[in-house]
Amino acid sequence: MEKFYNFVEIVRKLRRECPWDREQTHQSLRRCLLEETYEVLEAIDTNDIDELKKELGDLILQVVFHSIIAEENNIFNIEEVLDIEIKKLISRHPHIFADVKVSGSDEVKKNWESIKKKEGRKSVLDGVPKELPALFRAYRIQEKASKVGFDWNDIEPVFEKILEEISELKNVITQKKHNSGENAQYVNELENEFGDMLFALVNYARFLKINPEDALRKTIEKFIFRFNIIEKYAEENNLDLKDISLEQMDKIWNESKLL
Repeated sequence: MEKFYNFVEIVRKLRRECPWDREQTHQSLRRCLLEETYEVLEAIDTNDIDELKKELGDLILQVVFHSIIAEENNIFNIEEVLDIEIKKLISRHPHIFADVKVSGSDEVKKNWESIKKKEGRKSVLDGVPKELPALFRAYRIQEKASKVGFDWNDIEPVFEKILEEISELKNVITQKKHNSGENAQYVNELENEFGDMLFALVNYARFLKINPEDALRKTIEKFIFRFNIIEKYAEENNLDLKDISLEQMDKIWNESKLL
């Protein structure tokens, strides 16, 4: 705790004496907070423990920085932030700090949502930030609805729902072929059906116990890795990418899968 409070005092000093730190507000630091969060996630994804240690420190800095800005405006301070979090942790873990019995993690999650509802949330779906990436937000919304029983009983109809949504998307596209000209209604229908399909895919991922955000992130990295091999081939052979045929690119792409 002594180190933590020394850290807080250092940030206070920076806030008083550094021109850049003095200029910052909750709004101006918003981007920094988001970037630091994603850098923590990247360190976790790459299993880089040394980098994770550094990035967690940067993330703590953001929490302390925001708390000090609030303190300066007599709104709240870091002690109050910690007090609220301590109370929240204790109240949301009655199976640890009270006499509530649970059978496993699923029951803990259900109790968690019930407790949060008692804390004043109007909807079971409250508490999922709009700023979350859309795939992860969809996953969390579905997860919350599931905890109160709004869910499929097994996985088979979840997959059937995906096929249904793909069919509806295809119907919109097919109808467009028979109607020339672009219009806002078509774009809106296309967007709606595509969104429904993605939402159904996220639901299927949830049943498979896969986080769709993590799955897509891994696929993106895999795509970058394989495409970089194509770029390396072009560089080694003094070629412009545009000079390589699609067939040749596919050949290199397939070979990269063996690496």
